[in-house]
Amino acid sequence: QVQLVESGGGLVQAGGSLRLSCAASGRTFSSYAMGWFRQAPGKEREFVAAISRSGDTAYDADSVKGRFTIARDNSKNTVYLQMNSLKPEDTAVYYCAAGVIGSYYFSHSSDETSQYDYWGQGTQVTVSS
Repeated sequence: QVQLVESGGGLVQAGGSLRLSCAASGRTFSSYAMGWFRQAPGKEREFVAAISRSGDTAYDADSVKGRFTIARDNSKNTVYLQMNSLKPEDTAVYYCAAGVIGSYYFSHSSDETSQYDYWGQGTQVTVSS
């Protein structure tokens, strides 16, 4: 069982930056691939970024490429999402997720919500224009 708690959301002007954190409970954090997803009002939850168990492989969505960076610190049981050059369309509730995902599925399906077993409650990010 893994519990995930996100923090770092808030209100920021367009062009600004935020860093989200997701703290995980338990001693097996390094066994889980981690992902960030977001959900805007009236829209489906969408993939933002994912990072492998060791942190040596990461993927991100085209919509955030070059602006957002995912990272993890297994010694602190924490995954981060650094968000730069924020746009109003980045406004959403951001969720972190954990999943036991093998290498093959991580390469091919880490952008799918079905690959993740545990979810945080989310943190609101609002970007004003």
